[in-house]
Amino acid sequence: MMNGTTGRRRSGRGRLRAAAAALCLLAGALTAAASGGSPATALTPPVSLTADDLTTWQTNGIVWSMAGSDAGVVYTGGTFSTVRPPDAAAGTSERPAVNFAAFDAATGAPTGCNLSFTLSSGTATVRALALSPDQKTLYVGGNFGSVSGVGVSNFAAIDTATCTPRQNFKVAVSATVRALAVTADTVYLGGDFNSVAGQTRNKFAAVTTGAALKPWKADTDEVGRAVELTPDRKHVLIGGDFFKVNGTTSHALAVVDATTGAVAKSYPAGFIPNTSTVKDLTTDATGFYTANEGTGGGVFDGRIALNLSNFEQRWRDTCLGATQAVLVHNGVLYSGSHAHDCATMGEFPNQPRKHLLAQSVDDPKLLPWFPDTNDGIGEPVGPRVMAQADKGGHHYLWVGGEFTTVNGAAQQGLTRFADGPDTGAPWVPNVSLSTVAPGKVEVNWQASFDTDDGELTYRIYRDGASTPVHTTTGRSLFWDRPQLRWTDTDVAAGETHSYRISASDGTNTSAKSTAVSATVASAAEKYPAKVLADGASLYWRYDDTSTFAGDTGTGRDNGFARNSPARRVTPAAVTGPSTAVGLNGSNQYVYSNRRHPQPAKFSVETWIRTTTAKGGKIIGFGSLTMQNSTQYDKHVYMRDDGRLVFGVKSGSARTITTPTAYNNGAWHHVVATQGSGGMALYVDGKLRASTALYTGNEKYDGYWRVGGDNLNGWPSRPTSDFFAGQIDETAVYPTALSSSQVSAHYALRTTG
Repeated sequence: MMNGTTGRRRSGRGRLRAAAAALCLLAGALTAAASGGSPATALTPPVSLTADDLTTWQTNGIVWSMAGSDAGVVYTGGTFSTVRPPDAAAGTSERPAVNFAAFDAATGAPTGCNLSFTLSSGTATVRALALSPDQKTLYVGGNFGSVSGVGVSNFAAIDTATCTPRQNFKVAVSATVRALAVTADTVYLGGDFNSVAGQTRNKFAAVTTGAALKPWKADTDEVGRAVELTPDRKHVLIGGDFFKVNGTTSHALAVVDATTGAVAKSYPAGFIPNTSTVKDLTTDATGFYTANEGTGGGVFDGRIALNLSNFEQRWRDTCLGATQAVLVHNGVLYSGSHAHDCATMGEFPNQPRKHLLAQSVDDPKLLPWFPDTNDGIGEPVGPRVMAQADKGGHHYLWVGGEFTTVNGAAQQGLTRFADGPDTGAPWVPNVSLSTVAPGKVEVNWQASFDTDDGELTYRIYRDGASTPVHTTTGRSLFWDRPQLRWTDTDVAAGETHSYRISASDGTNTSAKSTAVSATVASAAEKYPAKVLADGASLYWRYDDTSTFAGDTGTGRDNGFARNSPARRVTPAAVTGPSTAVGLNGSNQYVYSNRRHPQPAKFSVETWIRTTTAKGGKIIGFGSLTMQNSTQYDKHVYMRDDGRLVFGVKSGSARTITTPTAYNNGAWHHVVATQGSGGMALYVDGKLRASTALYTGNEKYDGYWRVGGDNLNGWPSRPTSDFFAGQIDETAVYPTALSSSQVSAHYALRTTG
């Protein structure tokens, strides 16, 4: 059943699909810090659009251009031949729509406006759409020779009242038109052309709304891809591949006079790298914004915000993954791209692509709005264009492009989002309990994720009660889901208690997590107590389920278990109620949610049990989480013969190796340290290899990874970079443990 006003499915299908997509892409974890304070709200300001996609008709090809009207009609153009209903499979329930279709902004269904844009030979395409200020004329650019049988030359004007081409608007343009901007009396165009109305115009031109060529000139040496007017209509912003405008050096971006075309602001070499171009431009009352695409090394793929007051930069982001479209609504810059690495901005590291992002117009920091598409067909890069329109009291953001899925479900070419209602609930929290200390239960959980809410409210329920015993809030993003913790001290030794947690965005609440139980200890567990007393900054005991690897220590430096390793494996390495994790040796591993600076000195400690003859990395430090790292050292790995190697990068790969193999199916305690005394490798409480020569390691920010990562270029590289076996009791320390500390840990293995 659909809501007749918004076309939104009452079931909240959009949010469920978003969660499925994020799980598929990330298969992984993120974490948030608990805080008190006010309950979460359904959308996190300044975001005012939900991430729930609405039911929308589809195309059978690529949507390249859009324009939203004041009447609530969204015009779309591209390279397609049919449209079909939401949920209809390709090739079914189709109706003709040759490179053009018009839709009701509020329902997502076609209107009665049907036009066909064709070419006598070759592939026709509609690449630009723009409405006149009075909404009476829709201007269309692209590569086509006819509009519903009326001859034209890559440029046409459509009467919106009758949905027919204007016979009195005929302008010959020599090649593809890619961009349009319109005032009450002028149409500005950009593209591949060098001639307009029989006169030389290189890549940009202006004509009157009566189809007469204007003397305005902004000639460039390469393709024009974007045209936008400043709000005061005094200047025209142009973007593209070019390096010169009217003979003045200005790469990819320039501001020109709206009357003459004279350059008002040029951008010197390097402002936008030579390997990058401007694909789209948009404005608001105080600024203008660029969408940039680069190729090759040293590219710039992000977005730039510039001030209209002086045309100077306000901010830029440096995400990698070309940006194709930008649009502003209520102080937020929405963009379509295939961003895959925003680490240089302190955001997510290199990982599977994300295609829709939001940022404040005043700050490049990513906002909590993460609907998603796939790359789709064509190049493919996913979204290509955005438009917005109002109807029936709601605001709609439309997205078009090459994609064939939206939020994890089949949907081709078009999708849309609205300002409400927000219908989807956050993910169900992953919960684990710790009873290491006597007389209390530590309730730990991995912060949930919601595609359009960064601040969530958590309610903890004990022993099946309907009223929560504790409520708190925490912030999370898809790449950063911190560990949250509440300590229940209203318990007594020997009692058994169960706990469940829900997450809420203020409007929608997740199901409660599966109940987990623990018996309150009467005395401290000796092994974990010693690990914590010796200063572990990360301590994973693997007593969790799902993707969560909770940190038992005070730092709450949790991990994310990737590709579904076996959880709660017994017997564990240490006597007591704890369990281990089992890894398949091909793609399963655990990585830290938190990004760490290079440790100048450190210790890594873990227990292993295996019979593998293919080796694999046991623990290490790497630059990436969702892919094999490009920088990697500070690691312990097993060779094919079962011997252990501890290595760091200090100029080159520096390693020490045990003389004995440890792939005999028994549990073994492994500790590697580096500090002012050099490198040391201990197994089962005894020093097995060491060197005083190397006290430094490679400098980069990274993540602790357990069970697998890149080993390319390292001595005696095993057959597999991933470890097959069980791992338990993993700890990382900011110091080099002493031999007496190591032996003391090993001695406590049977005392719990």
